[in-house]
Amino acid sequence: MSIDESISIPLTHPEATVPRHAAQVVGDALIARTSCRAFTHESVPDETIRAILTMAQRTASWCNSQSWQVAVTRRDGTERLRNALYAHAAEHEPTSTDFPFPAEYRGVHRDRRRESGFQLYNAVAIERGEKERQRAQMLENYRFFGAPHVAVLHVDEQLGPYGAVDCGAYVSTFLLAATTHGVATIAQAALAAYPDVLRTELGLSDDRKIVCGISFGYADSLHPVNGYRTSRADIDDVVDWIDR
Repeated sequence: MSIDESISIPLTHPEATVPRHAAQVVGDALIARTSCRAFTHESVPDETIRAILTMAQRTASWCNSQSWQVAVTRRDGTERLRNALYAHAAEHEPTSTDFPFPAEYRGVHRDRRRESGFQLYNAVAIERGEKERQRAQMLENYRFFGAPHVAVLHVDEQLGPYGAVDCGAYVSTFLLAATTHGVATIAQAALAAYPDVLRTELGLSDDRKIVCGISFGYADSLHPVNGYRTSRADIDDVVDWIDR
């Protein structure tokens, strides 16, 4: 069964069983999913968005706290947030985030990050040292890469790091759910670089902490930026087997 066929899996019945083909469906979605950096202007139908959100709501969480709260933009809401974030990011460097960004990428993590960055720049023909073009490409984060929708995840500050962990799990489920519905996505930590702007534009109180955003819509399949795929480490590079 391919991921573009309809999938009928009960989402609410407590005794629902997993179909025999479920592993293939999930495997297909994991392979098909990629980070989209160029979207068409076509909006995703509300019923499709609700179907994705319904699937994502099944995400496991600590003590079933379901820590995430999600602000999903449509139509003028997307444009208002896009314009506000881009204008601010174009004039201001990030100052502080609600959850610390990595202090440093080193070793294999640095190598993987650099490989991904080189692939991106090669796809859009940005040469090493072209700082202005690199910055322009970075700022596309705040245009949501042209996506008609963005989902911003935020969490109660009292839930701390485990609330953020719950949101990370939700992001993964959302990305896979969207893929099964033919919807392209990109998870964006970059949006969390300006939490005060997001709180203002989304009407959030100060105790709501911004985790990340997910821009989504339909991929522009002809744009070269969507033409590359990142690699994955072999499981033996990331797994230590403890037998005794």
